[in-house]
Amino acid sequence: MELFNYFRSSASYRVRIALALKGLDYDYRSVQLARGEQAAPAYAALASARLVPLLVDGPQRLWQSLAILEYLEETHPQPPLLPPDAAGRARVRALALDIACEIHPLNNLRVLKYLTGSLGVSEDDKNRWYRHWVETGLEAVERQLRAEPATYCHGQTPTMADCALVPQIFNAQRFECRLDHVPQVMRVFDACMKLPAFEQTRPERCPDAT
Repeated sequence: MELFNYFRSSASYRVRIALALKGLDYDYRSVQLARGEQAAPAYAALASARLVPLLVDGPQRLWQSLAILEYLEETHPQPPLLPPDAAGRARVRALALDIACEIHPLNNLRVLKYLTGSLGVSEDDKNRWYRHWVETGLEAVERQLRAEPATYCHGQTPTMADCALVPQIFNAQRFECRLDHVPQVMRVFDACMKLPAFEQTRPERCPDAT
C-alpha cells in the first residue's frame, strides 16, 4: 500500500492512525500542500480530487479519509475500529462525522487560504474564524462524550471516532484554541496518545515534517 499524505493534514493523520492500529505497512508518499504539490500533473493524474489523503492498494485508488477507514475496516477487520452492534457503529460514525464534516471543512488549508487571499481577511481574523468553529464544534463532541463516558470515544478500545478526534486536537493546539471547556474530549485525547499508533504517527514524526 501507498499513502499519499501531508504531515499537517488532519485527514491524512486519521488514516495513518488507522493503518498503525491495524498493523498495516505502507509506503509514505509526501504531497506538500503548502507548496501546491497536490495540483502537480503527476499527482493530479492519480488523485482527480487533488486532495490528500490518497491510499493506493494494488489497483484501488481510495480518497476521503473516512471512506478509507471504512475500506480498511472491511478488508482488514482485526483489530476492529467499529463496535459489533449497529447502534454502537452508528454512534462512532456520527462522532467521526461531527469532526470530519462539521469542524474540519471550515478550517482546512483551502478555506484558510481563501479567507486571507481572495477575501482579504487579516491573519488575526482568520485565526479567530478558526478558533470559533473548532471550539464550538468540539463542544458538540464534548456533550456526546459526556452522555456516554468511556476510556475512548466509544468503549474501551479506540475506534474511527478516535482516529478523527486526535488530529483535530493537534490542529486546535497549533492554533491555540481554547480547550479547557471540553474536559471529556481532552481526557479521551490523553488516553489515545498513550498508545503507540497515535503517538508514532503524529505530524512532527512524519518524514516530511518541516
